[in-house]
Formats: sequence, C-alpha cells, structure tokens
Amino acid sequence: MPRSTGNHSALGIPNSKLVKLLVLNGPNLNLLGRREPEVYGSASAADLEAGLRAAFPEVAFAFEQHNGEGALIDALQAADADGETDGVVFNPGGYAHTSVALRDAVAAIQTPVVEVHISNVWAREDFRQRLVTAPAAAGVVSGFGVAGYRLAVRYFMEHMS
Repeated sequence: MPRSTGNHSALGIPNSKLVKLLVLNGPNLNLLGRREPEVYGSASAADLEAGLRAAFPEVAFAFEQHNGEGALIDALQAADADGETDGVVFNPGGYAHTSVALRDAVAAIQTPVVEVHISNVWAREDFRQRLVTAPAAAGVVSGFGVAGYRLAVRYFMEHMS
C-alpha cells in the first residue's frame, strides 16, 4: 500500500491510490536530447518529465537532477525521510559504475529504488558493464531508452496497489 495519504481529491484520485515517486537523475542527464543522441535519444529532460506526467496522471511525481554524488545521496535520504515517497526511479548515470557511496545510500534507505539506464549498459564499453549501485536496487531497467522510466513507474504502480 502506498505511504501517500494526502488530499488529492482535486485530481479525482482517491487518497489511498495516489503513489508518490521521485525520479532522480544523475550527472549529465540534464543534457538529455543534446548529449550523444545516437546513444541516449532525442528526448530532453523536459520531454521525459512531461511524458511521465501524461502517462501516469495518478502519480505525484517529484523530479530532481544532480551532477554531484553528495546531492544524489542527500536526495535519496530526503525521499526516505519524508515518510511520503513510495519509490525512487533512479538513473545514477556514470556513478552507477563507480560509486560505492551511492550503492550504500540505496541500501540504507527503506524506500524502494528501481535503477534505470537509457542505454543497454551490457552492450557498451567494458567499464559500463559493471553496476556498483544495482545490487542494492529492487531491480534494473536498461536499454529501452527513456521508455525505461515508464517501465520503472509501472513496476511501482503494480507492486504498490
């Protein structure tokens, strides 16, 4: 059952059904649509946000993007501490391959995390095929472009009702 119980009747959504998710993006994901579009696609961060809001009107989304490792850790801990966030859709970017600190932050919180990667990390360079953060997550979606975010949200919708 979702932890969110705020008044959302203005949205036409019963309070007990609203799911609150944080979509947390790591370094360079603010450059979506411009950075290596042959790898990451042409959708911008704004397109990603608008697409998720349109596809899941019953979800209360919060969106954050941080280039710094510490800010990502702070966002994970804050989402867990607020007592309302039901899950985190997390693309740690390049930190997924290197950051024990982020792995430990995901493992330390009670709020479930689904890790998302836009590209298929296992079809790329050797160093990208090792995900330090993934073992602490509930699951990983990789290689489906920005549609991977929708798959992660769908996981929460199906497992939180």
